[in-house]
Amino acid sequence: MSSRCAGRLWITAAVLVVAGVLVASPSRAQYPGQITNANKDVPDLRAVGVLEWTGDADHPKASRLVPICVYDGKVLQDAGLYLARPEPLALEGEVEYQLQLDGKPVGLFQIENSGREQGSWVGYGKLRPLPKPKSAPVQVAKIDEDDAQSDTPVLHRKHHAGDSGGGSGSDSGSGSNGSPPDPDRPTLHKGGDSTSDSSSGSSTTGSSQPSDPDRPTLHKSPDASSGGSGDSGNSSSDSGSAPDPDRPTLHRSSDSASSSDGSSGGASAGSSGSPKLKKKKDEDEAYVSDVADATDPDRPHLDRGKSAGVGPAVLPSLMGLPPEMQQEVAVSDVKNRPVHPWDYSWASPGDEAKMKSDMEDLARTALGLNPPAASAAAAKRTTTTAHKTAKPAPPPPAPLLDEQFRVFELSYGSGATMVLTAHTDGSENSGKTSPKKFVTLIGQPDLYGNVSVLVKNVTDASHLDDTPHMRLVDAVDAMADNRGELLFELRGQTQRQSALYRVLRGSATRIFLSGADAVGTPAGN
Repeated sequence: MSSRCAGRLWITAAVLVVAGVLVASPSRAQYPGQITNANKDVPDLRAVGVLEWTGDADHPKASRLVPICVYDGKVLQDAGLYLARPEPLALEGEVEYQLQLDGKPVGLFQIENSGREQGSWVGYGKLRPLPKPKSAPVQVAKIDEDDAQSDTPVLHRKHHAGDSGGGSGSDSGSGSNGSPPDPDRPTLHKGGDSTSDSSSGSSTTGSSQPSDPDRPTLHKSPDASSGGSGDSGNSSSDSGSAPDPDRPTLHRSSDSASSSDGSSGGASAGSSGSPKLKKKKDEDEAYVSDVADATDPDRPHLDRGKSAGVGPAVLPSLMGLPPEMQQEVAVSDVKNRPVHPWDYSWASPGDEAKMKSDMEDLARTALGLNPPAASAAAAKRTTTTAHKTAKPAPPPPAPLLDEQFRVFELSYGSGATMVLTAHTDGSENSGKTSPKKFVTLIGQPDLYGNVSVLVKNVTDASHLDDTPHMRLVDAVDAMADNRGELLFELRGQTQRQSALYRVLRGSATRIFLSGADAVGTPAGN
């Protein structure tokens, strides 16, 4: 056979083998043992909400949880609509949220029921404290039971492996190790029986020590009703001395009726002065039917306990937006993730004071509170006047109401991210009433130590539906990527929604907006 023919045979055999493998592969795929789960990489859901309450934080008067978003591993979903049937998944019963402040856990909130308030789903539940960390087990020192010099009181003599036996001889003598017995060691001694017969000899073999004179004993008193001489003889033999008149004794009650007729049933008859239980006669008994056997269909019944059809108790709800309402971030996640605080530590306390002052000046300028700057010509005329007068002191800066200045470090080594929110009070000037104005600034320090404004939101009370007021709630890690986002409430005149802003590379981008058609979009975003 030539080499060319051999090569063709090898090629034909290889093709047949490959074809057999391809034919056998579908049948092998149908074998149950080869089935693989294609959903192994499905991430766990992570829900973010806002707990709102009035009153004390530990014991609120009314509270509710507003769902914000649910991260499904790819995108952020609206928690008020995600898998609703009819309540959304984020508000199902027994869902637990961890309350956070600046990224640090401060409590727990467990959902018990939910409902709709003003067209939006909210959850009701109860606040619970954080579980206490498990304490280390207490190390109890072991007691050496073989220590002959142990000061622990026991009620029996210790036995050692070298003892010859537990007989009476080993108990009466010294220890088996040859050491004398401890005189301060408490022991139990068998007292002598003074009531036993002296001829039997049982009382003398119990203990060689005399009986304790202070030990209380019970003596059988002579029965006055029985006139036999045997009892008197026994009583005299029991005690060699005269009975103590002050010693308490137990007397058998004597029956006057039995003592008079001399019968032996006096003990069973009893005394006429003692209480007796008498059995009722047959003619006095009456028939009483059981209530449970009553067959009256119209008879009302009282059932103990709560009916199975009754749901959880209706918890106090929080209606509307009261001025004293407080807010806190709530996160629900199956996994226990490490705590990531969002607090920023300044290198110098003066830097924080300078940045806050600069942010307040920018806020006053945005609200129109700062006086207009003098023109260059007016300043020149002032300097060239012949009669120079003392420069008047500048007026104090206009106050900012409900000012809130917070600084975050949204990722490790990212620097400071500052947020300032404030508003003015509506005032009347020249017969005109100016509405209340609101301002929100998001900024970061630049390379020259000045404030770089990333987001500026300015609105007034008459245009809240067009430009809602941005109210800061807190920073939260919404996507479990160890990076914090700024959570804002966009409050309009009658409605509200929530937004998440991610600050990265010198810019702030809105990455989520709940209920996009609820109110208008903030200006500049």
